[in-house]
Amino acid sequence: MDRRADPPSIERIGHPGGSPEGTNSTYVLPERGLVLDPGPPRDASWTVLTEGLSAVGLSLASIDTVVVTHWHADHAGLAPRLAAEANAELILHDDDAPLVGEYGTERERRVERDVRRLREWGVPDSVLTQIEATDEPSPMPDRCPVRSVTDGERTDGVEFVHTPGHTAGHLGIEVGDALLLGDAVLPTYTPNVGGSDTRMDDPLSSYLRTLDEITRRFERLQDEWATVRTLPGHGPTVELPSRIETIRTHHAERLFDVVDALSPSPSSAEGSSTTESTAASDAADDDPDRDWDDVPDRARDDVRGRTPWAVARALFGEMTGIHAKMGAGEAAAHLRFAAEMGFTERVETEPDRYVRTDTELTEAAARRAVSSGY
Repeated sequence: MDRRADPPSIERIGHPGGSPEGTNSTYVLPERGLVLDPGPPRDASWTVLTEGLSAVGLSLASIDTVVVTHWHADHAGLAPRLAAEANAELILHDDDAPLVGEYGTERERRVERDVRRLREWGVPDSVLTQIEATDEPSPMPDRCPVRSVTDGERTDGVEFVHTPGHTAGHLGIEVGDALLLGDAVLPTYTPNVGGSDTRMDDPLSSYLRTLDEITRRFERLQDEWATVRTLPGHGPTVELPSRIETIRTHHAERLFDVVDALSPSPSSAEGSSTTESTAASDAADDDPDRDWDDVPDRARDDVRGRTPWAVARALFGEMTGIHAKMGAGEAAAHLRFAAEMGFTERVETEPDRYVRTDTELTEAAARRAVSSGY
């Protein structure tokens, strides 16, 4: 990159409210006719979007490209409408494109997939029913044209970067001195992995590799530009690399807590195969909705392990709706990662059950497990 080159103009439009992560960010590259993440599918957001475009001097007729970082409605919701009214090309990563381009059919599949996955994680039917009831469709068209891209493709000087973890097809872009990150790195919230896209079998490993890739690109841009702009999907800016280190610390602490919530493997724990624990664990399988306040957690889970749902409840307490989905997914993602690292073992499926192994997980070991691999 020529150090004398002018950095591209990038304007931000903020969408107030509507998301627990904070104000949604739409980014506009007026010179390229590109809009990233148009925002939630609400009329109020459409007004914010169009007024913002007018303020930066970009008419609908001048928009050539609409890019969406990932399929979640708070980012993709207005994309089909904007692309249609501007006669612009709509772009998502290949893995996320169907969830917007074929929204009608893919939403039904997504809800069914969520239920299957949550059941694998041990979420009881009473909670599943409540999650389904609150998972309402977004006001998006059943079908719209979408161009799929993959990692490394370019459009008008913009490079698309596959950054999976929060979703399977999460997409960032690099342009000039800027990294536009979507929800891969947020300034105040740690992006959920596991519940945010139930298609992924090993979301935490994918996400940690994404953090490696973002760090690598950030460091390269530091060598090429006096300053590097790092622009998140919520809020106006995020500090790198410090925020990535904070996120790694979060995952190290979560990894330690998840493993600590498990009982040792019966083969390695003296006295774990008691009649009381065996009876309690068997009864738990028969009645996942039972109130177990009168039975110690370790007693009922010693023999057959704990489900991701049981671990999530131990860490986060009672959960309903989207919080139950995200909490169970968070626990499941860390249990799966811990199993890869040798700290846990999945001893049953349908639902998944995990126990601790003989390999001790210290806080230092947890930190090493999530450290940069690049």
